Amino acid sequence: MVTFVFARRARQRVLLLVIAATLFLLPTSAAAQNLVVVNGEKLPAETVAALERTYGVPIAAGRYWYDPVSGLWGVERGPAVNQIQPGLKLGGTLRSNASGGGTGVFFNGRELHPAEVSYLMQLAGSVVPGRYWVNALGVGGIEGGPPFFDLRALAASRGGRHWIHSGPGGHMGSDGNCTYFMDPKTGSSVMAGDC
Repeated sequence: MVTFVFARRARQRVLLLVIAATLFLLPTSAAAQNLVVVNGEKLPAETVAALERTYGVPIAAGRYWYDPVSGLWGVERGPAVNQIQPGLKLGGTLRSNASGGGTGVFFNGRELHPAEVSYLMQLAGSVVPGRYWVNALGVGGIEGGPPFFDLRALAASRGGRHWIHSGPGGHMGSDGNCTYFMDPKTGSSVMAGDC
């Protein structure tokens, strides 16, 4: 099994680059342009506007995937970027190659991006390729089987309290050592702790 080892600072840089690409490289007037595609289907302007009101942030025009079981979402062919309410009726069916794949590790039918598998390897030491289910609380198991892992508890036991939150004023997150805040309107960001 190939093991990827990333320094904490390298992981943080990758995370910041993904967030920056999501927020700054895509056009920002999505509702007006009606160019938000989720799981291969264009969202109606009313749905985009409702999501923007609910989460208090503009949605950049672009192509996204959304996992209705876990609430995880990301830019097409990319890793999970954040989590919203699970169970929303957004776009089409989640595709297995939504994140680009190539890892042999599937969560709720989506083949994980290499960056996600790398993060899981840091948490668990190794990741066995296979098909798993994961709910919005990070609890999961083998498809069709009972729960046997808890990703949040595993992250907490490894010395980190990883979390991400998006709200009306911007985006906040932490890996347990470094905490950040990013204002999507100005592009300003602040980091504190062992970054």
